[in-house]
Amino acid sequence: MTEAAQFERESMEYDVVIVGAGPAGLSAAIRLKQINPEIEVVVLEKGSEVGAHILSGAVLDPSGLNRLIPDWKEKGAPLNTEVVDDNFYILGESGQIRVPNWPMPPLMNNHGNYVVSMGNVCRWLAEQAEELGVEIFPGMAASEIVWDKGENGADRVKGVVAGVMGLNADGTPGPQFEPGMELHGKYVFIAEGVRGSLAKEIINRLNLSEGHEPQKFGLGMKEIWEVDPAKFRKGRVVHTMGWPLGKNAGGGSFIYHFEDNQVLVGFVVHLNYQNPYLYPYMEFQRFKHHPMVAELLEGGKRVAYGARAITEGGWQSVPELSFDGGVLLGCSAGMVNVPRIKGNHNAMLSGIEAAEAAAAALAKGRAGDRLTAYDEAVHGGEIGKDLKRVRNVKPLWSKLGLWASLALGGFDMWVANLTGWNPLGTWKHGKTDAQATGKASDFQPIDYPRPDGKLSFDRLTNVSFSFTNHEESQPCHLTLKDETIPIAVNLPQYAEPAQRYCPAGVYEVVEDAGDPRFVINFQNCVHCKTCDIKDPSQNINWVTPQGGDGPNYPNM
Repeated sequence: MTEAAQFERESMEYDVVIVGAGPAGLSAAIRLKQINPEIEVVVLEKGSEVGAHILSGAVLDPSGLNRLIPDWKEKGAPLNTEVVDDNFYILGESGQIRVPNWPMPPLMNNHGNYVVSMGNVCRWLAEQAEELGVEIFPGMAASEIVWDKGENGADRVKGVVAGVMGLNADGTPGPQFEPGMELHGKYVFIAEGVRGSLAKEIINRLNLSEGHEPQKFGLGMKEIWEVDPAKFRKGRVVHTMGWPLGKNAGGGSFIYHFEDNQVLVGFVVHLNYQNPYLYPYMEFQRFKHHPMVAELLEGGKRVAYGARAITEGGWQSVPELSFDGGVLLGCSAGMVNVPRIKGNHNAMLSGIEAAEAAAAALAKGRAGDRLTAYDEAVHGGEIGKDLKRVRNVKPLWSKLGLWASLALGGFDMWVANLTGWNPLGTWKHGKTDAQATGKASDFQPIDYPRPDGKLSFDRLTNVSFSFTNHEESQPCHLTLKDETIPIAVNLPQYAEPAQRYCPAGVYEVVEDAGDPRFVINFQNCVHCKTCDIKDPSQNINWVTPQGGDGPNYPNM
């Protein structure tokens, strides 16, 4: 605990406090005000502005938006690029096989979806929320949970601490110190996105994952490219699997032709890979040299870069969603449909469902209890339907490999799509992604080609295109439970994989007069949370830096 925690803080009271101005949090705020304009709602956003920390593919299924704001087209929502062409390829090192669309279940069809910048969609949603009277505070990182006891004596979430600024590196107050304030809510909605620090604390303290499978994750890396207009095909969507990952890891790519000759190029590596020498960022860079991809990008220029973890556990990994005093929304709970590579629609739907449950409770004079109606709405509604029918794709892929998951997973999805019944039942994930990491002695290092500076780039150069900034005098937000473990345990046993799994070059092992030393360059951090997930010793704990710090994505 820092000295900041010893200061008396002012408090503000709201009906609903929402942590995170992503699609889930903003949808909840809008829906609350639609139901009852008198409900007092505040949204806290750790980014410097709404959208600054939003990174997503993204092909948006508009079902959530249709329900939230049916006249979104008339209101100018930034959905301008409808999908016109849907392609799926299995890549080899020098060629590719096109997988026809007809054998795929209907849920895989992108007809009626839109290629978007989710950052810009969230900026627009924030405008709609503010017009309804929602208070939105960007640059206000929610760093602590305020706990109290409910009527039954159980732990209850009362609110959050936000806005702590100006701490010195050792945690003591600096000359510009601000202790922040407590924001109390009759209900607190946690919408931080993947592996949020507050959600992690709540899930662990209240045992919300008990009886559920461990959450699984992928690392998604993305670049925006401006390409030759002659090669640009607005609305074209391409997904690939196979090379360069092969048997080393699960994953694949996306290539979305957006607007203004911009193409969104992304690469996802499933974080349950075994080989600690795997270097996800370099796999992404190598991917761009595939002839099919290189032909598109040659003559263009990369204009932005970012990275973010993705929840991949699916239905069987979703924890309990409600707790005394609040709920988990969207990716804080893990609502991504893995084969569709889509979660924004479910995030928005979760915000709507939580808002309707909270509004009904507030109308009855309730406060601080469990919104069990929210759990029921998610399990029995569109989100449950969306996730249940694809629930075996990820564990099949992890246990049996790519081809078996395509065949068996496709069969399972087809039957579930037609009947609502999964013939394969519910497969389990088993290990966490950290536990899946193998010992270095069982694997060989992987020789990656050097980036050429044209199609592929080194990490630090690319990080500059995320426009990341952290005040260097503050405490490091990447905390170690035991400072000796990186060198004493992770280096000899796992070749310290933090050097490779981080897509921003935060972690280094530096030789200091013959002795290795673990260095954390937290200024580079793009808040992807991979270290918190993949560290085999589970020694790294990601906590929020002061508000406004981190990436400043313009249109990711």
